[in-house]
Amino acid sequence: MYDDTLDDLGDQAESKRGLLRASLPAYLLGAVLAGAYVGIGSIALASVGGPLDRADSPFLIPATGAVFGIALAVVLWAGSELFTGNNLIFTVAALRRRVRWRDTAAIWFWSYLGNLAGSLALAALVVWSGVLSVGGSDEYLASLASDKMNDPVLELFLRGIVCNWLVCLAIWTSLRAKGDAAKLVFVFGLILVFVAAGMEHSVANMSMLTMALFDGAGGDVTWGGFVHNLVPVTLGNVIGGAVFVGGAYVLVARARDTAVTEKN
Repeated sequence: MYDDTLDDLGDQAESKRGLLRASLPAYLLGAVLAGAYVGIGSIALASVGGPLDRADSPFLIPATGAVFGIALAVVLWAGSELFTGNNLIFTVAALRRRVRWRDTAAIWFWSYLGNLAGSLALAALVVWSGVLSVGGSDEYLASLASDKMNDPVLELFLRGIVCNWLVCLAIWTSLRAKGDAAKLVFVFGLILVFVAAGMEHSVANMSMLTMALFDGAGGDVTWGGFVHNLVPVTLGNVIGGAVFVGGAYVLVARARDTAVTEKN
């Protein structure tokens, strides 16, 4: 029932590992692109959220959640190296012995580093272009960043778990769905849930928080707050993708295979 999807993830992991071994710069470029692509979602969120927040609109939360899905859609369809997606892909591949755990650690490290670089680059371009000054986008981002940088560590960690559970579930269901329309429904629907509920995604926060920092938000928006947010959120994201999706479906598939073998 799940073997085809798990095999697909294993194939992806072997391809990614091959690229990393063949050319670290090329792999890093793919990771930089993923960071920038997720940043597109942050731009959309700020551009839509700023005017709605100023107007005290009841549509603020559903509207920002609806537009942020473009981030994962671009990552999946354009092709790039997203750290949080690799939490799912490489956990599955490692548990099924398609890759080694040290390959998994290397991919996670380099994809995270590249995502951070891409997020920082896009954040700088956006802030220096002046587009955040339109419609209250800068004020909205500053408010979001202040909250994210000062929330309790345990809450950030738990939100990180649930967030990447949803993101990796979007990836998983997009692999199993038939047709691009169905895939997009799953991607946008599940991303809407995580944004609307206020969950925490490490790569999204890389761009969102640095936009506020580069824009000179001041106050509670600091580089120390950036680290305070990113560390527990990243750890939570790893658990959400690796354990709650990747590990869970590998265990279910093994149990089904064992049951079929015993029946025969």
